[in-house]
Amino acid sequence: MNNFTKTYTLAFYNIENLFDLENDPLTNDDDFLPTSRKRWTPKRYENKLRKLGDVISKIGKTNSEIAPILVGLAEVENKKVLTDLVNSQHLLDETYSYIHYDSSDERGIDVALLYKPEFFKVESSETFSVYLQNKEGEQDYTRDILLVKGKLNGEILHVLVNHWSSRREGEKETEFKRLAAAKKANSLIAKLKIENPDAKIIVMGDFNDNPNNNSVKLIETNSNLYNPFKTIWSQDKGSLNHNFEWNLFDQILFSTNFLNSDKSALTFDEADVFNSKFLTQYHGKYEGQPFRTYVGKKYKGGYSDHFPIYVCLKIKILKT
Repeated sequence: MNNFTKTYTLAFYNIENLFDLENDPLTNDDDFLPTSRKRWTPKRYENKLRKLGDVISKIGKTNSEIAPILVGLAEVENKKVLTDLVNSQHLLDETYSYIHYDSSDERGIDVALLYKPEFFKVESSETFSVYLQNKEGEQDYTRDILLVKGKLNGEILHVLVNHWSSRREGEKETEFKRLAAAKKANSLIAKLKIENPDAKIIVMGDFNDNPNNNSVKLIETNSNLYNPFKTIWSQDKGSLNHNFEWNLFDQILFSTNFLNSDKSALTFDEADVFNSKFLTQYHGKYEGQPFRTYVGKKYKGGYSDHFPIYVCLKIKILKT
């Protein structure tokens, strides 16, 4: 009996406001309608789907023969946009399924998980709310944390997909919201470890904080996770750019048992930001930054204001 290894990619991508064309009276989606100032037309919607599908199909292709087997997504409006995305030109042959729940987020944007059923067998999924209060003491709604349990190569994985509160009102002013999300994630991981102390756990998301911020350090330390993106983030590299400074809000952390090749058939190989040139602005003062769909109300026709990020896992396969 001989072993051989394959490489599988796991990715996360904030796809920046993937809204459909319909008005949802329960959410604040008015910017993304054909009649809005942004003129979110069928042609623009189809263009975004095609471009996002092209990106997802190429993440990690230099390391793996296949497109990512798991892709966490942020900023999806509903199941319709996910159905349209997995059936778009570049993803149709990739046979992705998805897991999505509507959250109470005021803008109506949620997280989701794309997966390839051929490789990842989903056993269960559920969402968990992050409880926040505004200054008036009323509940402030944000994205739920999505928890998916499934089998990859015969091993159980628990995947937490996150999109923590933004810094729109200021980094320090909003830090308590991201700390609340980190504490919620820690409590979910603690429960998983009570059931199985050696549980394999992957925490991915747009944390709206960098690897050195308190919220990310809190889940890394309290839940004993490894964060490969600590060494990837630099002055010249990140997943989004604000005021000409690179941030790495998008990260994938995982339990340390992915580092032990003796005990596991699934082991961490490498991590990176997927920032191929076709995803960037080619010229001008924003050269090298993510090529966005909109800047303010102005349509640019790009992909997203974030680059995707990914990790590669080596899979030991027994060959008889």
